[in-house]
Amino acid sequence: MSNYAIVTAGGKQFRVRTGQVINSELLHIEKGKDVELSPVLMISDGEELIIGSPDIKGAKVIATCVEEGKASKIIVFRYKNKVRSRRKTGHRQPYTRLLIKEIVKPGSKVAKKAPKAKAAAGGEN
Repeated sequence: MSNYAIVTAGGKQFRVRTGQVINSELLHIEKGKDVELSPVLMISDGEELIIGSPDIKGAKVIATCVEEGKASKIIVFRYKNKVRSRRKTGHRQPYTRLLIKEIVKPGSKVAKKAPKAKAAAGGEN
């Protein structure tokens, strides 16, 4: 079994490994900047399993922003029968693509300090 962590980012939970790329909700981070993802809910290193209640104090996941973009378009078509009512709209969800660099256990030293990500559920303008 490999090393992994379960972390909350952008109001969603992700199971991440070092070197993995994830698409999180939009976090408004510049490209190439490091970010600290916390709270960390669980860490497994193959031998030891650390479960937080609700989160692990002192644990964090360091990630780098690869890009910010928009997902593919979703078409929303509303239709009411017998009244000639139709409405077609589309939506493209913004995202932040993150590259996971390091999983830091509690009590471990990290090389450099990264800014903390906002873990808001969404809706920030």
